[in-house]
Order: sequence, then structure tokens, then C-alpha cells
Amino acid sequence: MWRYFEMLPVKDVKNIVTLGEGMTPLRRLSHLASYLNLSSLIMKDESVNPTGSFKARGISAAVSKAKEFGIDRCIIPTAGSAGGAMAAYCAKAGIQCIVVMPEHTPDVFKMQCRHYGAELILVKGLINECAKKVEELKKQKDHFDMSTMKEPYRVEGKKTIGYEIAEQLDWQLPDVIICPVGGGTGLVGIWKAFKEMIELGWIKEFLPRMIAVQAANCAPLLASYKDSLNWKQNFSPQPSLAYGLAVPYPFGIDLMRKVIDESNGEVIAITENEISDGVKEIEQEEKMAISPEGATTWKAVSHLLVKNLISPNDKIVLLNTGSDHKSLEDLDGT
Repeated sequence: MWRYFEMLPVKDVKNIVTLGEGMTPLRRLSHLASYLNLSSLIMKDESVNPTGSFKARGISAAVSKAKEFGIDRCIIPTAGSAGGAMAAYCAKAGIQCIVVMPEHTPDVFKMQCRHYGAELILVKGLINECAKKVEELKKQKDHFDMSTMKEPYRVEGKKTIGYEIAEQLDWQLPDVIICPVGGGTGLVGIWKAFKEMIELGWIKEFLPRMIAVQAANCAPLLASYKDSLNWKQNFSPQPSLAYGLAVPYPFGIDLMRKVIDESNGEVIAITENEISDGVKEIEQEEKMAISPEGATTWKAVSHLLVKNLISPNDKIVLLNTGSDHKSLEDLDGT
């Protein structure tokens, strides 16, 4: 992703902390497209990033900037993948790292953090409880908080997905981009990239509709659209097979809503059964190892077609945020 160095916040190349993230492939889903009579269905496959997910992009940018600022201790609350990425990049940079993770997270996420030498702290509940623990620990330890949207540089790393989509499609953007959304840095970052490319004159004003997909078990963005004033009072978030989507009270929810509104987009929620079915369908039909989060984007397509929110002739890009290898134990029992 550092091919876009001039558009990223690090000032000196010597401070770049990279493990080879970015420039992930676009894969045409021809079998699935045929199944729904779609003219163009493409997946941006982030599973090949270091540590197995698109979290590598944001963490690479954030840790690089932390290094440039002289920060040597960081802490992060995570639903899973961001913690592993943080541990890996901090290890590369020589930065001390604390990861706070839900105790119900699969062991492979925990092992990845420990493998890279991070201090791992487990808490009961979802990532919001992890965030509370981080606030508590920050009063005792002098660690910089890398929480989603509470520091500005993870979005900068994630926006490179938008630059790559444009470049890989010869600067002709698709009609629709469907993104799994937890903390929202991917959705917000991609939209930021498009706005920057308009200013640069690299693309024209026409921009894709941005579709945010959440797990029905934990869909705060959808809940906020149904009742913007009181949604938190009646909201009962639950864990999901898509661990990265189990973010009940995202700090950047207003930024996510702004992207949806500006792009004339939509929010879709996918059930747990649909998520597990989606993983199997993509693996069987397209021979791709896909994360549960990524599978939600495929299952969202049918909902969008039924609601006439997309057309079979639209050029559609799905975002797969990671590999299935961290979720195999859970998926094997579904």
C-alpha cells in the first residue's frame, strides 16, 4: 500500500513499518454472478494481507506514524483481527503492545497476539467492554490508545483500498461497493480515498453507492437509522460468527452515516445462518477461503436485488476483509 506514500501521513520513509500489506487482488465471482444473473460481480480479497486481514493496512499506517512520533508503547481493544495485526506491526517496530480482547474470541486470535510478544488481556463481553478496560489501563500505564477512530491514522491506511480499487479498474469506479462494517474504518476510508481522487483529478464526480453490511446479532448502524434518538436504549447486541462485526457502539457511527447518506447507500443486516451459508457458498462455488465478515457482502446481494436497491446490470464490488482460517473452528460446527 505504500506505493501511495505521498497520500499517506508518514513524512519520512525510514519510519514506514511494513510487512508487505496492500495491492490485494480483485477476483471475479463468475459462478455466483451467473447464479443471480449479474453482469459483473468482483471481490476485493483482503485475505492475503499480512496477519490475514485488512486490519494490516490501518495498523501499518498507525504504527508507522506512532514510530515517527517516538511513541514506544501502544494499547488496543479488539474483536480479534486488529489485535493480531497490532501485535505483529508493533513487534516489527520495537514498540511495546497491549491487546485487550473478548475472552470468547477463538484461541487462534489469542495465539497470534502472544506469538508476536504482545501482552494479552481478556475480558467478558464484546469490544465495548474491552474499550472500557483500555480506559482503565490507560490511567495506570502510559500507553497510546490505538482504538478505532480514536486515532486518525488507521483510516488513512484503510483508504488505500479505495485507491487500489480505482487503479485496478483503470480509474473506472464500480456502481456499488458492498462493505462489511464493524468499527467502520474501511467504509469511511474508502470514501475518503474517492473524495481525494476527485480533488486530484484522477476520477470523475460519479461515485459508487456504498452499502454497509452488519451482522443481525449486532447491527448498531441499522438500529440508528431506524431510531436515531433512542436506538441505544433498546439495543441488545450479541456475539456473531463475524467477530469483526460485533462492535455494538462504534465511535465513528456518525462518519459511517455520513458516507451512507452522501453515496445514496444502504445498510443491510445478515443473520448468523446466512453468514455460515455464505462462507460455504463462496468456498464451494469460487474456491475462495473467505472470512465470515466477507461472506456477509455476498449474502447482502440477494437482499439488495429483492429491494430493487441494486440492478443486475450494476458493476458490483464486494469487500472480503480477511481469511477464513481464524474462524474454521466455529464454522465447522455450523
